[in-house]
Amino acid sequence: MDQILPLLQDPAAWVALVTLVVMEVVLGIDNLIFISILTNKLPQEMREKARRIGIGLALIMRLGLLGTVAWIVQLTTPVFEAFGHGFSWKDMILIAGGLFLVWKATKEIHHNVDPVDKQEDFIASSASTTFASAIGQILLLDLVFSIDSIITAVGMTPHVPIMVVAVIVAVTVMLVAATPLANFIEKNPTIVMLALAFLLMIGTTLIAEGMGFHVPKGYVYAAMAFSALVEVLNMFARRKRERDRLAKTSAPALH
Repeated sequence: MDQILPLLQDPAAWVALVTLVVMEVVLGIDNLIFISILTNKLPQEMREKARRIGIGLALIMRLGLLGTVAWIVQLTTPVFEAFGHGFSWKDMILIAGGLFLVWKATKEIHHNVDPVDKQEDFIASSASTTFASAIGQILLLDLVFSIDSIITAVGMTPHVPIMVVAVIVAVTVMLVAATPLANFIEKNPTIVMLALAFLLMIGTTLIAEGMGFHVPKGYVYAAMAFSALVEVLNMFARRKRERDRLAKTSAPALH
């Protein structure tokens, strides 16, 4: 309590909190897209539960990592050097997570583009996506995004209470947005391909970061926002064409 009261009276702490909350919410979008796509492959009655468990595990993991901030900071210390770059545990975790995302997104894009020729593999893959395997994959990506999130938080503020509040707020936003986002993705098939492309780009970015090539997050999210805007315009155009078609077919013939 002695540490919290001065923070409540410090305007700089409030600015740091708001900034960190925004950053954590933005970083959580990546995780949320993955959780939405993965849980949509489960039977309808399991999806909500899987999403809540996955996001709940993300909260527990991030709060747990906040309790070991000193250890988390040490993850950035180089362990070995290759190709002129010192690789830390954080780098290796980011590379592993990026490779997993690239593999997963590429596999799902292939199934969406060519479901007929690979129908048996596609059905088998969908059937093998059990509740346990979905939670396991979510947990793996939660670990990658949690470490990235906590290291970002440590770089922005030295105050652990601010980090804790920011993480709780960000995960709460994820929890509220998870089901609407998943339903929106399910009802709009073209959004699925866009979301998979996002995951592919995020995976490539994680690999690049792990290899020592800094990719400004602003560029990545600006590209995602622009692509999403284009897709929204396409959706409006498709709906207008559909309304015009229905109007023409329902209109009485003129004599």
